[in-house]
Amino acid sequence: MSKTHQRKKQKQLPFGFDLNQWKQLNDTKIYESVEWSENDIAQDVSIVPDVEWRNLDWKTIQRRVFKLQKLIYKASSRGERSKMRKYQKLLTKSFHARLLAVRRVTQDNQGKKTAGVDGIKNLKPKQRFNLVELLKKSPKKPKPTRRVWIPKPGKDEKRPLGIPTMYDRALQCLHKIALEPEWEARFEPNSYGFRPGRAAHDAVGAIYLAINKKPKYVLDADLAKCFDRINHKALLEKIGLYPGRKLIKRWLKAGVFDDEQFQETNEGTPQGGVISPLLANIALHGMEQAIEEYAANTPYKGEVYSKNRGNQMKTVSTRDRIKGISLIRYADDFVSAT
Repeated sequence: MSKTHQRKKQKQLPFGFDLNQWKQLNDTKIYESVEWSENDIAQDVSIVPDVEWRNLDWKTIQRRVFKLQKLIYKASSRGERSKMRKYQKLLTKSFHARLLAVRRVTQDNQGKKTAGVDGIKNLKPKQRFNLVELLKKSPKKPKPTRRVWIPKPGKDEKRPLGIPTMYDRALQCLHKIALEPEWEARFEPNSYGFRPGRAAHDAVGAIYLAINKKPKYVLDADLAKCFDRINHKALLEKIGLYPGRKLIKRWLKAGVFDDEQFQETNEGTPQGGVISPLLANIALHGMEQAIEEYAANTPYKGEVYSKNRGNQMKTVSTRDRIKGISLIRYADDFVSAT
């Protein structure tokens, strides 16, 4: 191999490692003695000693993952399904995506100190490499979530959270990374909850724009127990031929342990799961279109009137009636103005 070719090859290596380090890091034999077990999590992994978790080039990792996400987004926007599925498969198998998924659930997420039914939490840096490698193998059967009850803000009531195991959280995060850009290209513009780059103040701004020009009727609503009542069959039909569809079904059907009692889960998606907010948004996608269709097909007794700029009454057409409806949704809370 020529020196020029060696230099080109080294430039393509992630994290700024040299070629020998990269070969060692990708040698799966170093993980063979380490098992991911609920009874025994190895404290020391035979990983390359001079490659530390904290020294990974996370900017490069994020950039490469985002590059594939952009390709998924563009393919979804253009209706290129086969390309989109191809990129999603690549992303779920990507070493960079697996690293990022493990970082998010073991380091960045506030729930990193909360254990699932297997009692595993607070992974050490070298154990994180172990988890990264395990995500490469065939997915293990999901374990039930562990139910914990937390108080609702400003209320005496409590709401349930379903805490998956650390392994399931990392795997869910990996598939969220691949599934989210497909749906970001499809979601309605006035959906604001649990979406990247959007927050509650964006929803408030949208409500202001909807009602500030002229008086309107405003309906403020909350879908009761939305997460708990999502229909699994309808949700999976919406997800379609996503490569991890069977795995998502297993998560939905994994069950829950509440006070050491096992309960089957025939509907709903557990609050507390990494992928659950995205699945809820997918389930609720289409509300705006459904309301517009309802308004278009609902017969009105007599004519509907409104005042024009000259303060004169005029008949409102069906088209204008639909155009005047605004639906702003934040997760399971929504405001309709008309």
